[in-house]
Order: sequence, then C-alpha cells, then structure tokens
Amino acid sequence: MKKVLVFFVCLLLAQVRVMAQDIQVQPSPRQVNVTGKSVTGVQTCALPILTIPVAFRLVGEQEANPHAIALLKQFLGDRLGTEGFPLFVGEKGDRAVRGAKRLIPDHPEGYYLSITDKAITLAGNDERGTYYAARTFMQLFHEGHLPFVRIQDYPDVRFRGVVEGFYGTPWSHEARLRQLRFYGENKLNTYIYGPKDDPFHSSPNWRKPYPAKEAARLAELVKVANENEVDFVWAIHPGLDIRWETSDRDSLMAKFEHMYDLGVRSFAVFFDDISGEGAKADRQVELLNYVDDHFVRVKPDVTPLIVCPTEYNKDWARPESGYLATIGTKLNPSVEVMWTGDRVISEITREGVEWIREQIKRPSYIWWNFPVSDYVRDHVLLGEVYGNGKDIAGSISGFVANPMEWAEASKLAIYCVADYTWNMQSYDRSRSWHRAIRAIMPENAEAFTVFARHNSDLGENVHRFRREESVEIQPVAERFMKRYREGHYDERDFLALQEEFERVAEAADLLLVDNENEALIEEITPWLHQFKILGDAGREALVMLKAEERGDRELFLRKYNHVKALRKRSYELERQFNQNPYQPGVKTGTTVLQPLVLGIFTEATERFNRKNGMDLPLLADYLPCKLTTNVPQLEHLPLQVYPNRVHLTPLLEVVKWPAGGYLQLELDDLYRIPGTRMNFDVKGDLSWGVMEVSVDGENWQVVTLTRDARGRLNGKWEDTPVKFVRFTNSGKDEQQVYLREFYVVFS
Repeated sequence: MKKVLVFFVCLLLAQVRVMAQDIQVQPSPRQVNVTGKSVTGVQTCALPILTIPVAFRLVGEQEANPHAIALLKQFLGDRLGTEGFPLFVGEKGDRAVRGAKRLIPDHPEGYYLSITDKAITLAGNDERGTYYAARTFMQLFHEGHLPFVRIQDYPDVRFRGVVEGFYGTPWSHEARLRQLRFYGENKLNTYIYGPKDDPFHSSPNWRKPYPAKEAARLAELVKVANENEVDFVWAIHPGLDIRWETSDRDSLMAKFEHMYDLGVRSFAVFFDDISGEGAKADRQVELLNYVDDHFVRVKPDVTPLIVCPTEYNKDWARPESGYLATIGTKLNPSVEVMWTGDRVISEITREGVEWIREQIKRPSYIWWNFPVSDYVRDHVLLGEVYGNGKDIAGSISGFVANPMEWAEASKLAIYCVADYTWNMQSYDRSRSWHRAIRAIMPENAEAFTVFARHNSDLGENVHRFRREESVEIQPVAERFMKRYREGHYDERDFLALQEEFERVAEAADLLLVDNENEALIEEITPWLHQFKILGDAGREALVMLKAEERGDRELFLRKYNHVKALRKRSYELERQFNQNPYQPGVKTGTTVLQPLVLGIFTEATERFNRKNGMDLPLLADYLPCKLTTNVPQLEHLPLQVYPNRVHLTPLLEVVKWPAGGYLQLELDDLYRIPGTRMNFDVKGDLSWGVMEVSVDGENWQVVTLTRDARGRLNGKWEDTPVKFVRFTNSGKDEQQVYLREFYVVFS
C-alpha cells in the first residue's frame, strides 16, 4: 500500500509540473509557482484548478488603476456583481491588496498575481503593474478553468514597444488603433509616432499645427493608447530645413504645446538621415536642452525627452567629428538617446551597447530596425526574432522595433519583441514565434506557419542584413540538388520536397480565402499569389525531373511549358503589385525554394536536351549589368533591372560620397543609351560631379548634365553604343547627398 501511495504522489507531481509548463502567459513571466490545492482543498491527479466562478466581486476598484478596472469589467461582463468570488485589485499600499505588499516585486511595472480556492489577487507595484496583472489574469482563463498559480513578474526593459519610423506609406488610422490595442495585450508600453511621410511630423510643415481632422485622429490615438497603458510618443523631425534661430525654436515649442493640448505626454526629436546645418551636434544639444528645461521638466506629467541623433549607429560614428562626445557631455542626462547598433540594420550586442554607453554617458535607447522593410519593399519579413543579446538589459533604457509598412504582418515580430524585452533570459525564439502565429491567426496557424517560414529573408540588400529562411527544408534541398547533379539522389529527399511544395500551394489557397484576419490577408495577398505560383512551379518541376528520367517526352514537354507559363505569371505579378519606386514587385521564397525550382528545371532541361538532341531554352535570372564602386555605402546596392533600363535601388539615408568616389555600371555588351537620370536631392552647385561613358572602360567621354524643373540631373550624348557609365566626385571634398534616383536607359 505504501508503494502504491508513493507512486500516486510521484505521478501527481509529474502532472503538476507538465501542466505548469503549459500555462502560457505573454510575455513569458519571470516566476510562476503552481500551488497544490484544488477547489475543494483536496489534491487530485490533475493540475489543481479553479472552476471559473459564476460571479466575481471586485474589491478595490475605487483605488486601483481605472484602466485595469475598466479592462476587468469589460472582460468579466455579467460575471461581476456585489456577491461572488473575491477578486482583489490594486497597487502597493491600497487597502484591497495590503496583505500582498511584501510579495509585489519592487520594480517599475511589476505585479503579483495569486489564484487560490479562497480569492484572486491582482496587485501592481504601480498602476501599470496592476494593468499587467489584469492582462495576465485574462490570459489564464482556459476552457472554463483558472489554474491555482502565483506569479511574480516585471519587465527587463523600461521602455518597450514600436517606433513607426519607416519610409513609405504610413499606417492607416484604423491600423494604428489595432496596433495600440495589440501593444496593451502584449504588455508593450511605448508607441513612437514618427512616420517619415507625415508632412506635419517632418518637412515642410513641422512648424505648423495639424489641421482639425488630423488633430482629432491623433487625439483618438492618444486616448486609446492611454486606455491600453501605452505611452504615445509624438516625434518631430525638423533637421531637414531647421534654422538655428529663436523663431524655429519657438515654432518647435509651440508644436509641442499643440500636441500636449491633444493629450500627448511623451515627446521625441529626430535628427536622423539629415546632413548640413541641421546635423550640427552643438546646435542640436542647445535646442534639446532648451526643450527639456522649458517644456519637459516644467510639466510633471511628461515623460523624459527622446532624441534620435544624426550619428545613430557605430558604422557612421566619426570620433574626429566630436558629435557623440558632444551628445554625451553636454546633453541633459535625463534625455534618452536612440541607437540602432553597429550599423543601420544590425543585431544588438552587449559589446555594442557598452561601447555607445561610454560615448553618450547613459544607457542607450535601442531603435531596432526590424522587421522594417523599406529597403527591401518587395519582401515581407515574417521570420523569427533572434540575434539580439540576452545580457543587454542593464545597458539599455528602451527597446523599440521599427516595423514594416504592413501593420498587421508586423505583429508577428512585434509579439516576439514584447516577449524578448520583458524577460530576456527566458526568451525562446522558436517558442515565441510559434505562439505569435497562433495569436495572430489561431484558426489557420498551420498554413500561416508554412507561409511565414518561407518569407523571412531579405535577399541581397545594401545593409547586408540577412535572416534564416526555409530552415527545415534547406538541408534537404541542398543535399537533393547536389546528389541529383551527381546522378544518385535519395528518393526520400524527393518525396520530402514534393510534400513541401504541396504544402506551399495548399497554404496559399487556404490563406487567400481566410476571413479570420482580413486585414492581414489583404496586406499579404500579392505574396500569397506569388507563393501559390511557387508551390505549383516546384511540383511541376519535380514531375519534369521524373518524366525526363523515364523518357516520357510528352509529359516532360507539357510540364516544361507549364513551368515557363508559371514563371511568366510570376513576372506579371512582379509588374502588377507593389509598384513602389524603390524595390517594386513581389518576391517570396527567394533563399531556398526559388533557387531550388530553378535548379531542378535547369538540370532536367539540360539532360532532356542532351538525350533528345534539342535546344530548349533554360530559365535564368540574368542581370545584363554589374555595379562597381569605391563608395562604401553603395558597395552592396542592389540593381533593379527592367527590359530597357537599369535602376540603382534608392537609398533612404544620407550618402557620404568621398572625393574621388565613383559609381560605375558595366553592361554586358555595347548598347545605345538615350540617357541617364540622377536625383541627389541637392539644391546647390553640382560642379563637383562628372558623368562619363566609355566603350572599353579606359577611354572616357564626359556627358553634359542638365537640371530639370524637379532638380533631377539628365545626361545625354551622341547616339554611339557604349558599355560603361560612371559618375565620379571629381572635387576635393566629401559630398553628402541623397540617392533618390539613378538609372540608365539602354536599347
């Protein structure tokens, strides 16, 4: 009997541990303890749980955070009454939660949650902590039960959230409202409003107040942000045309007062991606200190001022300029300073944040440029969030992610960032990513998983930032192609690839008709169509392979023509959707699946041609042009190739073009070139630059440049075929320009 009892107890403990692990709270809590009591006080073989009472009685609602109380009332609805199971709510020191005082973590936004057979307690170290306790309580509801649990929790990073700071189409008002509610659900406390294409945030209208309609919308955003315990940070971007005069300083102060009247209590000043007069550190500091002294500090309800400096990453930092030294020594210590890492787009490391901390004499406020895609707009970035150090919490004051212009699709990464910034040491990239998928698309999570895992890499890009893609199938694809070319592939690999392409096609179809998250599907529909084509092309390419092996000429030709037709449809989609001036088109599965399809098609066709004495054309992604340059920022600049012209992908940041720096395009043959067009967004003299063409790359002919009404430079020359086109800084000084446009027309 004693042995049986011991076995029973061991079984019981094992089940409690397993069930405790199944308690899913977002973000992952710091400390979770499962108690050993059931509703009757008698231990059972299952996880001790509380059957959700028919009625709850709120205790402490008069003192507790009103946003937390409103949230609980909305959630519990008819279950609330004057009688019922006691639900104690409040902040440290409130009468309702006085008994839990010593159990509440002594950290900003910390909270204590307890569920027993006697009562439920939601106690915050501050008001926001109480709100987060309420959010956790709501997440614990599961199939009519609540677990007997005790949670003590608080975040690693003080400011956590999102900066809407991308270039491109700003989010819609409705998208922003959905975002703010999403932040509240995931315990993010910061939203920085800084869309580059808002003319009242930046030039030309940053000095002017918002018109009534836009102001009303901003006021609504502030209201919804407050309800979800999110700091709405309004940012201004004055550096493009600021004059270091009292009038412009007063204009900025008046704009902040205007935003304050709309309810804004958090502010930022952006000096990023500018050059010239606006980039002077001493003048920036003078202005920021004035704003801090005469606006922020005199308003007790305003949070610390935030600045994005001009040198906002290590790659651009120039010690000889003294810019960061000026920020570190002269800027008021209370002002938060943003930082993107070692480069514009980079992972955030302990070494990196310690380096910048030494420069600016304070913890940095991380502006993480992910999943932003404004430099790879033909991709959607839906992969896992990884690469950032788990040991950086003590060296940073904030961490905000810069998202894609696709607000709903960005939630996948934002969910993971919320998890990471709350509890870094416990962050599990794969677990968080899968949970995010289920949170965003619960009914069709499997199909969305298939789509997301093949749409995570950025492809070749100027910032050299890459992400893993198609991780599970990549080794199979590589092994299969290697062995196929050698003539002895494994049939199991063939079947695995066949199944994966079937899943790709099925996932596209399932998502295209999905209506559970219509906003998300609307955003990614062009990529879903391309994804469907990719799945179909992969399946047909594999049939081609088998047909060639069996000598089935008729079947091979059918599938060959079908793959070609699918490629044509893919090309048409490229030209139909997402036609932005930077990276137009729609690309999917570019790292593993697309090269795999091309590789199978090419190898199978070459074998067919040899066996049958035919010369069927191969499919190839061919670039009739290559780029060479000694300007560091342009070295990895992708080309956009069209039937009759080549575009350089525009850059969004300032290009520092050194003296003697050149940019050269080499065509694959001699072409007649009607002309070129450049736009450096420079109003002054351009005599420092020279355009040249050449037949052989050795003898050069200078091309006359003329400026049109829009400030663009157009080059024309004699109707003589050439192979090389180059532009050089022939002056003695570095030039700071924007590469808005650069293309060559050829025939």
